Amino acid sequence: MSRHGVRTAAFLAALGTTRTVAGVLRRRPPGGSSPWQRKNYAGRTVDLFAGPAATAGTLLGAAVLPPRTRQAAALAVLAAGVCGGYDDIAGAGDTRRGFGAHLSALREGEVTSGAVKLFGIGAAALAAGTLLKERPVDRLLAGIVVAGTAHLVNLVDVRPGRATIGVLGLAAPGLLRRGPAGVAAAVPLGAAAAVVIDDLGEQTMIGDAGAHALGAALGVAIVVGNGRAGLAAHAAALVTAAAYGDKVSRAAAG
Repeated sequence: MSRHGVRTAAFLAALGTTRTVAGVLRRRPPGGSSPWQRKNYAGRTVDLFAGPAATAGTLLGAAVLPPRTRQAAALAVLAAGVCGGYDDIAGAGDTRRGFGAHLSALREGEVTSGAVKLFGIGAAALAAGTLLKERPVDRLLAGIVVAGTAHLVNLVDVRPGRATIGVLGLAAPGLLRRGPAGVAAAVPLGAAAAVVIDDLGEQTMIGDAGAHALGAALGVAIVVGNGRAGLAAHAAALVTAAAYGDKVSRAAAG
């Protein structure tokens, strides 16, 4: 299969799987429809099916990547989707915001859903980095980029379509890259394209599960397409964005 064919296969696999899983969940929601419903910022009732659907779509889309890249993407996306999904369910009524609030709770013996996300996604991102890069410094930078991108996508998911459109905009230029980097970019692109219309139409929301999974897949694509200088630049930008987002979250919560 040509490199364009592999890229197209990754996009279509992610797109088709995301749509299929979302449709199945809507017809037969596990545990009934109530646990899957949330009020959005405008008070409208939307479902959370796009989150697990996007996670499944990115996982299947990544199946066409080279072995080590596929393993890294699967590890990062699965951990991000599961930890994010846990926060969607267990953290639904938690008003604490920012890393500091969750770390403070942890020091007091309470394991919040936010702490589960922080450590679960962080550990998986570092493990993915060891699969994607050879040198210790590059592995660390790769882990920061994967975890940081997952956090960034979730950070901008405050209004309908912002996160999915953001993923589409950031992933699309990656299609121009040759080799595995272009294929890796097609994965979150396909999954985001599958849910963006329903997201914008306020029929569904991707939740923490979808935002973190899409972000992790996008992070893997960034890592695959960059050397040390590029990784360092991305890591610095993502850490800065995370620090700013944490400050805004704490201010809003206070």
